Amino acid sequence: MANIVHVVGTGTIGEPLTGLLCHFKDELGIDEVTFNKRTPLYTDRSKVQDLLRRGAKLATGSDATSGFEKLGMKPAYETGEAIERASVVIDCTPSGAGLANKEEFYSKASGVKGFIAQGSEFGFGKMYARGINDSTLVAGEDRYLHVVSCNTHNLAAIIQTMACEEGRAMDNLVSADFVCMRRANDVSQDDGYAPSPQVGRHKDGVFGTHHARDAHHLFQTLGKDYQNLFSSACKLNSQYMHTLRFHLRVEKPTSVEGILAQVRENDRLALTFKKSANQVFSFGRDHGFFGRILNQTVIPHETLTVVGDHDIYGFCFTPQDGNSLLSSVAGAIWLMDPENYEDRLQVLGRYFFPEV
Repeated sequence: MANIVHVVGTGTIGEPLTGLLCHFKDELGIDEVTFNKRTPLYTDRSKVQDLLRRGAKLATGSDATSGFEKLGMKPAYETGEAIERASVVIDCTPSGAGLANKEEFYSKASGVKGFIAQGSEFGFGKMYARGINDSTLVAGEDRYLHVVSCNTHNLAAIIQTMACEEGRAMDNLVSADFVCMRRANDVSQDDGYAPSPQVGRHKDGVFGTHHARDAHHLFQTLGKDYQNLFSSACKLNSQYMHTLRFHLRVEKPTSVEGILAQVRENDRLALTFKKSANQVFSFGRDHGFFGRILNQTVIPHETLTVVGDHDIYGFCFTPQDGNSLLSSVAGAIWLMDPENYEDRLQVLGRYFFPEV
């Protein structure tokens, strides 16, 4: 059978994901890439036509087919048909739509190997972040994967690297507190910009925001019940990158030098001398894949501080599209080829930077 990856949505994740899959489809073992777009718009025609030029095939609802054709975009498949013939479906629709699509379409598509949802789709399936809990994936059993949000990727990578590795048991972490300073909106978006910093509520009575809650569930797949995680969130009047401030308390004594050694051994984390989001964002624009680096976090190492041998403080930047893109591709290739997906993913290695 052909390996077909179907991407639902053409937003800030769906569009670059479709392009990335087309660009590396031979190396990733993909035979065909399809994508679904619901509404025909003149403003979106240029990006749809470019995805078609790259080799992707368009799908839409039967009621929208004529609209796309009138605008010069010819769909190859109807929405349901594209899902049914796919090997893997990656849902990149707005918050909550993935769960609705699961009920309407995915639960009935028995021939599809697996489904992946993004970000705020709590309950869709097993939480997943590339490099964090790959060892928990069970072929033939884990058919629904939930790629955690970009900031949860960052948060989990910080915990795993600074508190759990180099022979440290996972119970080395005593507690962790994070402040997620989110960009207002993506540079591609006109709506949702914040004219001034806006603070968010702590909606979760245990973990604060969904970032720490999702990290808790992510680590639960590894058998670790981290209850002492807490996160806060605010929105800044910037379009560049999310910024994370962290405080980890660990059981065993540590040092800045020891932490930096651990970071350098993990290719998913990058160090930098840059201290502004625009400089890190600019590096991604100039050197990443279509503007995106695939590291899970970028740490300005001069902000790292250890107080009293047990309290770790610092800042880092979240490559918001990059880490979600990587986990989406990794999950899709694992669902199609669990034995060889690690080798296939090495083609993306050039977009992991030890220094930004």
